[in-house]
Amino acid sequence: MRWSPSVTVAAVIRRDDRYLMVEERPSSVRVINQPAGHVEFDESPLQAVQREVLEETGRSFTAQSLLGIYQWTVPDTQRTYLRFCFTGTVGELLPDATIDPDILGQHWLTREQVAHGALPPRSPMVLRCIDDAASETGIAPAFIHVLG
Repeated sequence: MRWSPSVTVAAVIRRDDRYLMVEERPSSVRVINQPAGHVEFDESPLQAVQREVLEETGRSFTAQSLLGIYQWTVPDTQRTYLRFCFTGTVGELLPDATIDPDILGQHWLTREQVAHGALPPRSPMVLRCIDDAASETGIAPAFIHVLG
């Protein structure tokens, strides 16, 4: 059987003790997630995360590190995701920004609010990325080499 994972990106954006999270409804349940999404054809993971942060928050994103590559298989569907997670910073909301209509809101939340708030994290990768970012590990985004 051929394995075809979905390749995604996410951004852990921290200010003081709070993380920029987006509220979305991928199915019938509202959830909290980092700004995140799929890597499109002919796009590098770095380009994808910059685009996704802009589309979902209306802010430009500057990557500081590649935090890690996370693999998770959804138990119900057996769909596997490979998530390139970056840390970085954002600028102020751009005045002419158009937010993706799938995004219901943006929130600066503590780790505890993400873990135990009114809305659940979209996947186990959400808290794992926050926890890994707190350890301040990661490598330079230039570690990813796009050929051709």
